[in-house]
This record gives sequence, C-alpha cells and structure tokens, in this order.
Amino acid sequence: MQLERRTQDERREATRTALLDAARSLFAKKGYAGTSTPEIAAAAGVTRGALYHHFPDKLALFAAVVVEEHRAVADAIGAAGDGDAAPPDMIEALVAGGEAFMLAMQDEGRRRIMLVDAPAVLGREAVDGINAEYGLRTLIDGVQCAIDQGAMAPVPVWPMAHLLNAVFDRAALASADEVAAFRDAIDALLRGLGQTSPRR
Repeated sequence: MQLERRTQDERREATRTALLDAARSLFAKKGYAGTSTPEIAAAAGVTRGALYHHFPDKLALFAAVVVEEHRAVADAIGAAGDGDAAPPDMIEALVAGGEAFMLAMQDEGRRRIMLVDAPAVLGREAVDGINAEYGLRTLIDGVQCAIDQGAMAPVPVWPMAHLLNAVFDRAALASADEVAAFRDAIDALLRGLGQTSPRR
C-alpha cells in the first residue's frame, strides 16, 4: 500500500512538473494573455481536468511559474558564490551575484514572465511578496553581511536592498546592445558602495 501511494505521489508530481514546464514555455513565447489552458494541457500531454486538479485556474498556474522563475534565478545567484556562509569580500560577492543575475535573466522568456507579465497579472504586491522570498532576501543578507564585515559603510539595509533590486530589474530589461553598459554600471555602483561613507 505504501509503495502504491508513493507511485501515485510520483505521478502527481510528474504531472505538475509537466504542466509547469509547458506553461512556462507558452507564457515565455506568447505571454499570459495569449496563452490558453487548453494549449497548456495539450502541450503537457494531460487533460484539462488534470490541469484543474493541480491548479484552480490559469492565474494560479501562472503564479506557480513565476515562483519557479524566481527560484531559478536565486539558485543561479547562489551558485555564483563559493559556498562560504560569509565570503571574505562581500562587495566582490555582490558583484558576482549581480553578474549571475544578469546572466540568468538572459534566459528566453524569463524577463517577460518576471518583469513584464507578473506585475501586470498578479499585481505589484503579490510580486513583491514572491521576490521577498528569493532575490530581495538575498540582497538584504548580502548588504547586511557587507556592513557587518566593514566592506560597506553603515546604511539602512532594507532601503538599500530595495534600491539595488530596482537597479537589477531595470538592467535586466536592457536591450541586447545595452546589456554590457548596464553590467559595467552595476559593477561600478557596487564597488563604489564599498568606498563611500554615508551622508551625515
């Protein structure tokens, strides 16, 4: 009985993964408005009933895709580190994280899903809530660690993390011929934070 239950769980998870993968591909290519649930079900190789068993509607499925995209970007940023809980130079760690973010955001359709459709479809508050669990949390931890190490002048951590998050999001929307300039600007900005005293 236990083995059968595990098999059912595995099948359920496989169906959910297929739906997320199919939805992600279609949302990336056609956008939220241009994608229908019958298309998603067909691309995933499941029935519409199976889709609605896992997700109550297209909006819930899209929200799940957005969460997965945020998680993938956070994983890419984490992989850019050396695995230490506190790297010896947090400014360099922030620079490496910024570069990893820019590279991750070049993934096809990711910018459209995360930065264009998500705020319009889910609303700013919902997107901020998702981001708070992934990218923003990483930035808050990074800024706090840099201050604790003395690598960055003491500044309000939460506002600084939000400002950096906005900078990264804008840079991710840059056109192909602008990306290099935005990367250089982010590099200069982050390194400058390691040299600047707070305004009195």
